[in-house]
Amino acid sequence: MIKFLLNGVIRDKSRSRLPIIVVSVGVMLTVFLHAYITGFMGDALEMNAKFNYGHVKIMTNAYAENIELNPIDLAIIDVEDFLEKLNARYPHIKWSQRIQFGGLVDAPDEYGETKAQGPAFGLGLDILSPNSQEIDRLNLANSLVRGSLPANSGEILISELFSRKLQVNPGDDVTLIGSSMNGSMVMYNFTIAGTLSFGVDIMDKGSIIVDIEDVKIALDMNDAVSEIIGFLPDGYYNHKNALSIQDDFNSKCNNINDEFAPVMLTLGDQGGMGAYIELSQYWSWYITFVFIIAMSLVLWNAGLLGALRRYGEVGIRLAMGETKGHVYTSMIVESVIIGIIGSVFGTFLGLFFAFILQEYGLNIEGMMEGASVMFPNTINARITTMDFYIGFIPGVISTVIGTMLAGIGIYKRQTARLFKELEA
Repeated sequence: MIKFLLNGVIRDKSRSRLPIIVVSVGVMLTVFLHAYITGFMGDALEMNAKFNYGHVKIMTNAYAENIELNPIDLAIIDVEDFLEKLNARYPHIKWSQRIQFGGLVDAPDEYGETKAQGPAFGLGLDILSPNSQEIDRLNLANSLVRGSLPANSGEILISELFSRKLQVNPGDDVTLIGSSMNGSMVMYNFTIAGTLSFGVDIMDKGSIIVDIEDVKIALDMNDAVSEIIGFLPDGYYNHKNALSIQDDFNSKCNNINDEFAPVMLTLGDQGGMGAYIELSQYWSWYITFVFIIAMSLVLWNAGLLGALRRYGEVGIRLAMGETKGHVYTSMIVESVIIGIIGSVFGTFLGLFFAFILQEYGLNIEGMMEGASVMFPNTINARITTMDFYIGFIPGVISTVIGTMLAGIGIYKRQTARLFKELEA
């Protein structure tokens, strides 16, 4: 019977074309929207993770209590040995040393006198190592406005807006004035290699990026870092996996009675990101669920109307001796076939458009002007396993339910009435 019904669906285009098109469009929108929401909500998480929080972050207990102040005097010491142990215990996680610091940047004139000064937020990370992933992780190459990336020790990157404020250009020298890990005042000279535009006011107003070895020298942090951040192997934050790693690390390494003992925090433990993670999870499901319900109603109605138009066909089949039960069953099986065909086409189209958005993104830089939170200038979709089957929920189930309801109406009617409708 299935082969017979399948041939009927393929050959009778007047009966199958419109339902398949409606199902395909509905499924395509469902799949694309889910991938878009997943990428939209995940992009902000990943940007904050890459620039600041990591998927997990290790620091001392005392540093964690004063994390908003970035107290470098409470940094982790003996870092090299500690990293070796981390890589041995968690080889699947990509670890990176970071030092966040503040200071005053002084720009001299041609006579060596102060031309301009400004407070700066500094980020020390691995730029010069051959195997470093930080340049790609923070997308520094594509963020360059002028100059080039640091190629030698003593070179730094500065935000474009900050460079204009200080009236400096690539190749000029500036002096960092701050305090060392031991609390003494330090002054260290750097050469500007290039300027960056992050597209986020909080970063563009006054930030500098320095190779971490230069920061260690400038701030007297030999074999010490303020933070060690880790990234999960698939490149995306997974709260459940991060919590599992956190519990394992803290149960073995943390000593709450030692203020300099290492402690691990997840992305959700920092900067109010926990609320955003919960919001992203709930809203992703909520928005997708609402859209699925809406598309289900459309497809349900399409299936209902499609079946109601076939009253005359049902009358002919009953007149030929076919039982109501068999007619009803065949209509449901046919709707399943139409739902599957439409869902396959719709899923393919939805994944195709989601892939385009995932690879090329949607530039929203104009909408981010004046933003005070870190949010990417480009929105990318993210295709997940769920996108391969989520469209079948409204595509098949709703179509079948619509046909079932219409079929019940036909099933309950008298055969004589159906004959009368056929004669009319």
